[in-house]
Amino acid sequence: MLSRFNIHRTFKRWKFRFFLRSVENPDAILVGSCLSSSCSSPEPSLVRSDNLTLQTTTKPCDQDRIFPLNKIIARFVRSGDIDEALRVFHGMRAKNTVTWNTLLVGISKDPSRLKEAHQLFDEIPEPDTFSYNIMLSCYVRNGDFEKAQSFFDRAPFKDAASWNTMITGYARRREMEKARELFYAMTEKNEVSWNAMISGYVECGDLEMASRFFKAAPVRGVVAWTAMITGYMKAKKVELAEAVFKDMTVKKNLVTWNAMISGYVENSRPGDGLKLFKVMLFDGIRPNPSGLSSVLLGCSELSALRLGRQIHQIVCKSILCSEITALTSLISMYCKCGELGDAWKLFQGMRKKDVVAWNAMICGYAQHGRAEKALRLFSEMRDDNIRPDWITFVAVLLACNHSGLVDTGMQHFESMVRDYRVEPRPDHYTCMVDLLSRAGKLDEALKLIRSMPFRPHAAVFGTLLGACRVHKNVELAEFAAEKLLELDPSNAAGYVQLANIYASMSRWEDVARVRKRMKQSNVVKVPGYSWIEIRNKVHHFRSSDRIHPELESIHKKLKELEKKMELAGYIPELEFDLHDVEEEQKKKLLLWHSEKLAVAFGCLKLPEGSRIQVFKNLRICGDCHKAIKFISEIERREIMVRDTTRFHHFKDGSCSCGDYW
Repeated sequence: MLSRFNIHRTFKRWKFRFFLRSVENPDAILVGSCLSSSCSSPEPSLVRSDNLTLQTTTKPCDQDRIFPLNKIIARFVRSGDIDEALRVFHGMRAKNTVTWNTLLVGISKDPSRLKEAHQLFDEIPEPDTFSYNIMLSCYVRNGDFEKAQSFFDRAPFKDAASWNTMITGYARRREMEKARELFYAMTEKNEVSWNAMISGYVECGDLEMASRFFKAAPVRGVVAWTAMITGYMKAKKVELAEAVFKDMTVKKNLVTWNAMISGYVENSRPGDGLKLFKVMLFDGIRPNPSGLSSVLLGCSELSALRLGRQIHQIVCKSILCSEITALTSLISMYCKCGELGDAWKLFQGMRKKDVVAWNAMICGYAQHGRAEKALRLFSEMRDDNIRPDWITFVAVLLACNHSGLVDTGMQHFESMVRDYRVEPRPDHYTCMVDLLSRAGKLDEALKLIRSMPFRPHAAVFGTLLGACRVHKNVELAEFAAEKLLELDPSNAAGYVQLANIYASMSRWEDVARVRKRMKQSNVVKVPGYSWIEIRNKVHHFRSSDRIHPELESIHKKLKELEKKMELAGYIPELEFDLHDVEEEQKKKLLLWHSEKLAVAFGCLKLPEGSRIQVFKNLRICGDCHKAIKFISEIERREIMVRDTTRFHHFKDGSCSCGDYW
């Protein structure tokens, strides 16, 4: 390898090189680096050039044959058929540097052929800058930065692409000190150099340094602007991301729009994400699968079924109609909006299904309490030779969880490691703790938590705490709450759940103590609310709502329903009102819970016999669950309620959950 860096080679190059500038051949293909002034990826690619270096043994009659053969090699390289490219290469009587570089690009992309790429590079008679850049990129791409740095330091030819390859490589590894050192040593920086530094600091979460480089950049292209938007969104600084988006002085591309839309959705502002998506469409920007996934996730969170159906139409009329990612996002959206039938039709119509598509459908049935169907799909998935991943097992355990299939869940949990070599993650343990504790096996759940191979996370104690309320185990609830708040002091659920347990047992002094501690910690409870869509308009309700314009008629309807429910045997579950008030006041407060207000409004506004769909941002109240069962029978309607845990389908006085939730 050292011979390649012998200083005499520089002079030898000029001795044997000549240029074919008089040759007009459109098939001449030269290997360049993608890290030029207009590209930010360290991948070398095939590009055209009229600057060709021929071997000294090339005869004039062979020159014309080089170009078409180079083109054939390039075509094989692009298609990934390196063996055929080698066959053509070895059959050539004469080669030029382009020939060697083209083949080197193909071989260097295969991590298993690094040694072969190294040998090929050493054999190039007259390597040029592109030859060195291809090999440098190969080392960087394979993560061998020690060799990459050594190769870079000794290379006789360096251009902007060489420097950018190293800077981008270090930035992607989050080694920003080394990246910065190279950046400042670089004499002629270009836009790619600045983009690499900005993006690198964004990925490291150092938005202060990213902002400094962004402001100092002589030219700020769309990549830099988008990187800053992404960074602010990840840091939950939505207002700053909005300001950058608004101030952009270059044309926004699809990646920029996606960064804003997905950022809104990830920061619990799906409504703003959907509004921006409509603006994007109005501006004539066509969405891609990634953007559609974010928008459909926003539709799922808002239960915006109408917009979801419109997006389905966009997909059907575009080249995305057979795109697995787009179709899977639609399946997930339909499942989360309560339209399980539409999701199943879409799933059945897919020509090709990957593990993500199967996961979406299995999870959909699990969330709707259809454990038998979910587990049957899991078996079909394996029969189709689709290997389950960790998400598959989360869905399977969720299905067992929602139906109380403790033994089946344990079997799948053990099979996951034994048969599929899938290591349990926190989500799997959360499902198992929920499965055991909801079934009343609290000691076994606690034992499982203590056996976890990593430090227990907040969610697992939150799950245990929720089960303690169902089984009225105050001692274990206090333990779970303390552990939860140790891990996440700002977690309002920890305080609220513990206060609710005390309240259900009329331990009002303990309730006051918990609320005081919550106030001292500046923790604010997320207010519970429910919503329902009527004639394309979404109506929101809070418990004891005083805002909705039709509240009087809603209360009147609830009074009518209350009388009919009591005649049918309904007795209010007073323990679910958490106020220290008289019994009659408790009954009134229970009757005005947000999910009951939404259901009553649906009864008033929707045609007789039609289905009512209500969505809630918290878990459904036990008394509301009981009352809606009665309402479904009295009103002769199917009522669907989606809470944060699952879907409840009420019909003829019973619920799909079998009262196990």
